[in-house]
Amino acid sequence: MATIEMKVPSPGESITEVVIARWLKKDGDYVEKDEEVAEVDSDKATLTINAEESGAIKLLAAEGDTVKVGQVVCSIDTSVKGESKPKVEAVAPKVEAKAEPKKEVVKETAKSDSYASGTPSPAAKKLMDENKMPANKVAATGKDGRITKGDVLNALAAGFDSSSTAGWGGSRDTERSKMTPLRKKLAQRLVSVKNETAMLTTFNEVDMSAIYAMRAKYKDKFKEVHGTNLGFMSFFTKAVTEALNHYPAVNAMIDGDEIVYHKYADIGIAVSAPKGLVVPVVRNAEQMSLAQIETEIKNLAIKARDNKITLEDMSGGTFTITNGGVFGSMMSTPIINPPQSAILGMHNVVERPVAVNGQVVIRPMMYVALSYDHRIIDGRESVGFLVKVKEMLENPTKMLFGGKDPSEVVLGL
Repeated sequence: MATIEMKVPSPGESITEVVIARWLKKDGDYVEKDEEVAEVDSDKATLTINAEESGAIKLLAAEGDTVKVGQVVCSIDTSVKGESKPKVEAVAPKVEAKAEPKKEVVKETAKSDSYASGTPSPAAKKLMDENKMPANKVAATGKDGRITKGDVLNALAAGFDSSSTAGWGGSRDTERSKMTPLRKKLAQRLVSVKNETAMLTTFNEVDMSAIYAMRAKYKDKFKEVHGTNLGFMSFFTKAVTEALNHYPAVNAMIDGDEIVYHKYADIGIAVSAPKGLVVPVVRNAEQMSLAQIETEIKNLAIKARDNKITLEDMSGGTFTITNGGVFGSMMSTPIINPPQSAILGMHNVVERPVAVNGQVVIRPMMYVALSYDHRIIDGRESVGFLVKVKEMLENPTKMLFGGKDPSEVVLGL
């Protein structure tokens, strides 16, 4: 019997132990080579363990166990041979007996039905678990009946009868769950930011009319040409990179007794993942077009959703953007992502009355917030930076001319 021992891979430098978050296979299951068999949590990211060979898997650690990097957590008996689905399908048509094909059809139907009966995506499951929402309360719109995160958000927005939800109301019971390494590390970082920085937040508001009009006019053509949707995040990222060029201190960080000024903009984009909030980095965003930014953000978001995000994807970063508006937040004070010195918070867009040229009009408005480290960024720079971002979002053509009005460029001003 040939047995392959599977060890915990290193998630990154300085990480010595991880937690077995979830086994994707049961003890004794047959696994294919390179198939994902487990998810493990470190204090920086979630990663997967893939089968090194095909065979029967034997689990040597339980979910929730803390294990050392390099420790053997499962083994694979390569002498066990599994049945591949293509072979079963190829043999089925040759069977003359009518009963056999019927059995095969029933089996395939059962598999299809079990998948289509409301299986949630990882992000959707997390939201459902947090809100104690059963699958039968969510209308699935995903492929093959899969429940998406959007389906859960729609169900929450519409409200649902929680009287049948187990574990809530009518008792004095409590439930304890162990903090994941990622959550513990995040808690430590957030406390250290509050204790070690002089953090302040300044606010402004943005009239989103120009961006709304541009998206409405060009979104179909944009997707046809570039193969991706035209969202808000690319506009904000581009506006931020231009504003950082005017206010370099906002793009700097403190290193001991020195200030490090970056001549590039690596923008961290906070996205929701099944295990919590992660901040992958769009590198050299100052050189990207809107289409390139949208494509990169989409790729990173998919990796985060599928727990494929790596430490390399999240390392570095000179400035961060977080969008609480997708969850309905009207205003917040985002916390700096160290060692960066500032973070921009986006919020939901609400139509409300504003004064324009002495007239009260209804406009789609968004509050924006800039949290910054006052040790390195003063009030003039923080307010000036946010005003510059506002100006470019309300007049997107300025993004093409270094934050200046096109007329000023023509006149050499």
